[in-house]
Amino acid sequence: MKDIKEILVQLKQGNITVEQAEKAIQNHTITQNTMDFATIDWERASRKDYGEVVFCNGKKTSHVVSIFEAFAEKKQNVLGTRASAKQYFAIQKKIDIAEYNETSQIVKAVFTPVEKKGLVAVCCAGTSDIPVAEEAAQTAEFHGSNVIRIYDVGIAGIHRLLSRIDIIRSANCIVAVAGMEGALGSVITGLVNKPVIAVPTSVGYGTSFQGVSALLTMLNSCAEGMAVVNIDNGFGAGYIASQINCLISTK
Repeated sequence: MKDIKEILVQLKQGNITVEQAEKAIQNHTITQNTMDFATIDWERASRKDYGEVVFCNGKKTSHVVSIFEAFAEKKQNVLGTRASAKQYFAIQKKIDIAEYNETSQIVKAVFTPVEKKGLVAVCCAGTSDIPVAEEAAQTAEFHGSNVIRIYDVGIAGIHRLLSRIDIIRSANCIVAVAGMEGALGSVITGLVNKPVIAVPTSVGYGTSFQGVSALLTMLNSCAEGMAVVNIDNGFGAGYIASQINCLISTK
């Protein structure tokens, strides 16, 4: 049986006994796709609504391929972050529907299209911040959110931001990605009444300390309504933004 929901449906329809259902659920929970190098958490979608995501950086290509094949066998959508082109091409040989976004380094295989809801606005200060912003955007879309991208609207030319503020305000949640001094998140938060997730990036000159300066700026912001994720963590921001957006959109 595919999942616990199907087991319960079979029980409700009288196709299996209570004892059979109990045994099937126990086996379903205990029996996981365990490899020498990975154990896939098949229950994550049941616990969190969103399934497991694969962090590809640092993994052997053969390991990433095997993990993706395990998802493909169950026809479960799978997202891989920080994937190399080499890893993607190896996956694509086995799973022809796999797609790759070179900018964000995200690889995904979608077997069941997800209906998109609401709106998340992903903003970034400069063009150099786009890879992290795109990781957030791709993640939010994969997890069921409509996304609008508003790039290169940093405070060095604040008129660029102000000219787009109406569409930003229309979103249920906003992701603000910035390196250098990292002020974009605070500025946007001061202009909207929606939650903002700020993402510091490692973009900047020497005293930006690979994103630490932007991180500290965001953490020290006095603009209420802004949360902060780790340096370059576009995935984390996109995931949280989609959770917020989908909760709002289902009310």
